[in-house]
Amino acid sequence: MLARSGELFVDTPRCTQCGRILPDVYEEDDICPSCREANLFAEVKDFIRENEVRELDVAEHFNIPIAKVRKWIREGRIQYKGEAGKTISSIYCQICGKPIEFGTLCPECHRLQGLKIVAQQYAEQKSEMRFINKGKKF
Repeated sequence: MLARSGELFVDTPRCTQCGRILPDVYEEDDICPSCREANLFAEVKDFIRENEVRELDVAEHFNIPIAKVRKWIREGRIQYKGEAGKTISSIYCQICGKPIEFGTLCPECHRLQGLKIVAQQYAEQKSEMRFINKGKKF
């Protein structure tokens, strides 16, 4: 006997936020790991907005590894408040080595990388150009 498509996963536990199917042996709450991570990130972001903190303060407050906080900074997902030109975190541009507040590149190197990509795409398009009626005399 074939089960109808709606009946196949009726008793399967699901994440209460996104509806993703959870394993039967999942012992956490009723939230999947992705939603749990998203909720944690939102809490961290709010905490940083409301307080003058460093990476270590955030890691201790939320009981998470400092590497996770630094990863979010490198990814450009969070940025600490600070005076203009003064960095709070000890991260540096991967190209020029200038201290930066978030991400992996300083604004100047990021702009230059974008220009290189555009120039490369233009060069590729130029080499693919074809001329109509090439070699015909008018």
